[in-house]
Amino acid sequence: MNLKRNGALLGALAVGALTLTACGTDDNSGSIDVDASASSATCEGKPNLSAAGSSAQKNAMDQFVATYIAVCSQKGTTVNVAYNPTGSGDGRTQFTARQIDFAGSDSAIKGEQAEQALERCAGNPAWNLPLVFGPVALAYNLDGVDGLVLDAATTAKIFNGSITTWNDPAIAALNEGVDLPDSAITPIVRSDSSGTTDNFQQYLEVASDGAWTTGAGSDFTGGTGEGAKGSAGVAQAVSGSPGSITYVEKSFADQNGLSMARIDNGSGPVELTEESAAKAIEGAEFAPAVEGDLTLDLSSIFGSTEPGTYPLVLATYEIVCSAGYDADTASAVKSFLLSAANEGQDGLGEQGYVPLPSSFQERLTQSIDAIASE
Repeated sequence: MNLKRNGALLGALAVGALTLTACGTDDNSGSIDVDASASSATCEGKPNLSAAGSSAQKNAMDQFVATYIAVCSQKGTTVNVAYNPTGSGDGRTQFTARQIDFAGSDSAIKGEQAEQALERCAGNPAWNLPLVFGPVALAYNLDGVDGLVLDAATTAKIFNGSITTWNDPAIAALNEGVDLPDSAITPIVRSDSSGTTDNFQQYLEVASDGAWTTGAGSDFTGGTGEGAKGSAGVAQAVSGSPGSITYVEKSFADQNGLSMARIDNGSGPVELTEESAAKAIEGAEFAPAVEGDLTLDLSSIFGSTEPGTYPLVLATYEIVCSAGYDADTASAVKSFLLSAANEGQDGLGEQGYVPLPSSFQERLTQSIDAIASE
């Protein structure tokens, strides 16, 4: 299979005017309905920020940037944030190398990279701040089959190559009365280092009752499937490949008109909706970490058996220096993130994300306010 890798173009077409605003090519701030007087963004510091990383949060970031430009325009300041959706792994690498001001990542920075971040942040720890919650769809292309039901164990076997046809008895048992074709399944997986892949594999580890044995991590470990780059890339690949299935953020599945499987977490099939994903997020707990860091323990989400809960949800972090920026950079990073965490959340549900619960907003704002310069 020859998979076309033009995800950047697809994403640009999908987000339209917001992308133009985010890139600073047009002054479209007047089209954003926002009350700058209610914003806690100061619009202070250097006018241009740079960031890179998670493609999962690209559409949300477009909205955050457009909203921030509009807020600061009303306050008489010209700003921009250039965000490049190069993938979570690359974002973390660029952050530790001082090439960008902050990184977007679907996985918290840890291990050797966290040690490198200490040096980048002048001896201060990097913080993982959850800014975007995105439910991950099991998006598929199977003519005549709507409302497909899968569970974690069956999904694991599809993505490790143990289940290869759509009418496999394990899939049929979850879809009684559905005419499943005797055709091959083509898993589409991320070819780049991806926090979405990491979260997907963590979900399979937690919830598949031992069916997933190859571990997690930002690189796909299942040993099967066709590769495509970025969230837009895998969604586009499934759109053009009958019989295929992938894991991808709901916003990208929506943009490509893909069918999304219902997940049975042990309490019956659950459709992916803003409400079912929000119910999962409400059960999330914070992992032990240094003060100010907001890394989440997602095992409480992935393993949830609560009725009506869609368990495959990832948190996308902004990775920042807790201290160690120069004063202008610290002011600008704080200002942008304050806007994104508050007025930037309005309408995210329309793009396939789940807006931050109020309790998260409050705690997140406290950490953002605590970011310090050298």
